[in-house]
Amino acid sequence: MTKIKICGLRRIEDIEYANRLRPDYVGFVFSQSKRIVSKANAKTLIANLDAGIKRVGVFVDENMNTVCEIVKSLDLDVIQLHGDENASYVDNLKKIIDIEIWKVLRVKTSEDLEFETNADKILIESFAKGAYGGTGISFDWNLAEKFEFRKPLILAGGLNASNVEEGIRKVRPYAVDVSSGVETDGYKDFEKMKEFIEKVRSL
Repeated sequence: MTKIKICGLRRIEDIEYANRLRPDYVGFVFSQSKRIVSKANAKTLIANLDAGIKRVGVFVDENMNTVCEIVKSLDLDVIQLHGDENASYVDNLKKIIDIEIWKVLRVKTSEDLEFETNADKILIESFAKGAYGGTGISFDWNLAEKFEFRKPLILAGGLNASNVEEGIRKVRPYAVDVSSGVETDGYKDFEKMKEFIEKVRSL
């Protein structure tokens, strides 16, 4: 069954929704974004999150020591590198912390999918100039459909309850990742989260 990640949780209501709907992963954004959370706020949110839901920290071109400090302080399960971190960054991060790492590829052409990395999983989403995630824009899924990935794949970018089934059928990902697609006026919407998760789990 395709795993589900709901990203950009920042309110206690978001945590309550997650606890009721039970996605496999939830994401906390620690980079400049309208969904950014402080370490202190994330600590409160995580304290109220069901222990069975994995916690993902989203970072963009962050200092490795800062990443490690936040990960250890909050006992995160996954690091998601959402910026322009190169293969060397991933290798060096793996040397100093033992945790699953996801590397994001922002896709414009098929060449963007050829990035070599020792990350444990690859997350693919659309390229948007000056933006790192949460844009609600999808890319040409045909590019991923024809590409042979060497790592488990997470599909993101413009997903919502209306198109997630098509995305899963075309790309056959390990997981799907949604943020703006389950929001109303910039905030997580319980009914949209519920519909999205039900669609994925019905396949």
